[in-house]
Amino acid sequence: MRRRPTVPLACALAACLLTLASPARATPTVRAVPADKPLVLDRWTRTGAASHDAWAAARADRASWAAYAFDWSTDHCTTSPDNPFGFPFRTACARHDFGYRNHKAADSFEAAKSRLDDAFHADLRRVCARYAPVKKASCDATARTYYEAVHAFGVPLDRAG
Repeated sequence: MRRRPTVPLACALAACLLTLASPARATPTVRAVPADKPLVLDRWTRTGAASHDAWAAARADRASWAAYAFDWSTDHCTTSPDNPFGFPFRTACARHDFGYRNHKAADSFEAAKSRLDDAFHADLRRVCARYAPVKKASCDATARTYYEAVHAFGVPLDRAG
């Protein structure tokens, strides 16, 4: 039979008194996520340039948006090149990831997927618009390929096989 060590009563009382005498520790407060989070998410994942620009500004200043608890993680263009043929698609892929991850977390992915893919295509076309006609045609074709791939196969990461 094992004997449990006993603590003298005086020690137990002293520990209790020390606990009572020590200053109360503030319990961390959990801040509620702002109620307009779905509206902000929606505004940052639209097809227009203003939506892209608002998202890019927020991404550059994530600390100001910390209360919203957005998932800013990205693997950019996943297994496809981030800069195919020298076309800088990396930021468009990051915004697409942002939309997928955050709409998934908000349980609104299925309703938003087509729009997210269209916004991705619009972002890619804005990249391509910077080029002269011949190079722009090549960029547009590459952008279309990227769009078709996510439109057909894009799924939230936890459902990817």
